[in-house]
Amino acid sequence: MDGPAETPRSPFIRSRGMNIPKHPQLTTGRVRGALREGTYERKECDAVMRVVKAGDRVLELGGGLGYMSTLLSVKKNVERVISYEANPTLIPYIRSVHAANNVQNVEVRNALLSPAAGDPVPFYVRKNFLGSSMDHDADPGSIVETVQIEKHPISDTLADLKPNVLVCDIEGAEAEVLLSGDWSGLRAAIIELHPQWIGPKGVRAVFDAMHAGGLTYFPKASEGKVVTFRREW
Repeated sequence: MDGPAETPRSPFIRSRGMNIPKHPQLTTGRVRGALREGTYERKECDAVMRVVKAGDRVLELGGGLGYMSTLLSVKKNVERVISYEANPTLIPYIRSVHAANNVQNVEVRNALLSPAAGDPVPFYVRKNFLGSSMDHDADPGSIVETVQIEKHPISDTLADLKPNVLVCDIEGAEAEVLLSGDWSGLRAAIIELHPQWIGPKGVRAVFDAMHAGGLTYFPKASEGKVVTFRREW
């Protein structure tokens, strides 16, 4: 879906042939420039374009702005995406991105994927949407609302979707979450590491989780902190 070219009065930013709705807080400054130049989440997008195939079933951990799930649907023609995003303030925007691109095969879940079921956990909404997190101590004066976020057992989600591709960018939670899953059904995984938070032990845990599922590091679709694993290559 290429759509019309972007104009100064257009409600959309054109990015990789997709319509990205303008938003006063989310699509400003560097984000706006990167979207227009096609460099937004470039490393992750390049990996997805290289290894994802039409008909794949994708589990996305970290929905962000809805950019990746839209790319998967529109450009790669995947069968289905289940996208987890913990930040409740992003959910309406993600859905607006999907609507602007006629995306109908993505299910967005405002929840946390966790090793087991449990009580909901607090999520702190801040004046700056992108600063919202589960960390109360990070600028507590900016918190405007506390929302309880559900926890979904990872085993249930894997049994429901039966994904063969994983796309993961969850800001430092990757080591804990990935160690708790059975990834033997995957053909490929694209993971953004956050070594500044998880350290060398966490990085090893991510690699161990993928290796346990039968996947191997794939250097041709990896760059910097974005690492790709494939079953066969």
